[in-house]
Amino acid sequence: MVKKLKYGLYTPNYGPIFGYARKLAELSKEVEDAGWDGYFIWDHILVDRNFPYPIVDPWVALAAMAISTERIRIGTTITPLPRRRPWKLARETVAIDHLSKGRMILSVGLGEPPEVEYEAFGEESDLKVRAKKLEEGIDILMGLWSGKSFSYNGEYYDIDNVRFLPKPVQKPRIPIWGAGQWPKKGPFIRAARKLDGIFPLKENFRGKLTLDDLGEIINFIKRHRALDTPFDVIFMGKTIGRNREQINKKFEQYAEVGATWWLEYFGATAKLEKIHERINLGPGDV
Repeated sequence: MVKKLKYGLYTPNYGPIFGYARKLAELSKEVEDAGWDGYFIWDHILVDRNFPYPIVDPWVALAAMAISTERIRIGTTITPLPRRRPWKLARETVAIDHLSKGRMILSVGLGEPPEVEYEAFGEESDLKVRAKKLEEGIDILMGLWSGKSFSYNGEYYDIDNVRFLPKPVQKPRIPIWGAGQWPKKGPFIRAARKLDGIFPLKENFRGKLTLDDLGEIINFIKRHRALDTPFDVIFMGKTIGRNREQINKKFEQYAEVGATWWLEYFGATAKLEKIHERINLGPGDV
């Protein structure tokens, strides 16, 4: 049976469990052995000035996850592209793509909260500036991944005739998912016009997306998408209990609306016992 949904684990890159590369590598192997399709981690450099969580660099963690697995997709959800140098990120993502033999997915967004992700390090936190840097950064990633000579003259970035090799394993390139806070339209238009998927959240992270929200998002994407290529719609949430029939009924609802990925969420303070329990219950059958 061909499943309508793919299933992944979705965790921070910080906390007493998730803040260490070795533990993420061990969990990714467990996820793969239990039949899941992916494991995606956050990309934070600082979460709270007043509460110093252990935080692991996501690229070191993804490298460990890549060599610990053979099949599952791995990647970030999401990388705040405006606080990264796009050319450095191009090198990192291609390295992970080769290490994993073509299993890397990159998710990009503005990054939250700006007062710690940006201002704590003297970085520009203005929303409009970050949005423009995000746009330019995506163009640069795609240009550098091409393996061809590439130049770029933008408002914030300039590149003078460089060529990056090797190219990604994946063809035509590493997939990029965009993040967006619904019903803000800009990120969803960007994703529809040039990216490979959308990871929607509620505006200002207040409340949870509903099935009706998801339906509106998918219809909006369809109206704005001109590319004739696959497009992923990622939904993040939690399943409760061990009743697989009830869990699958929930998954069926999201699949019918048009979601393509379900990401099972665990917070930074999740207990290891609960994490193991949910992983080993396995993904859905929908």
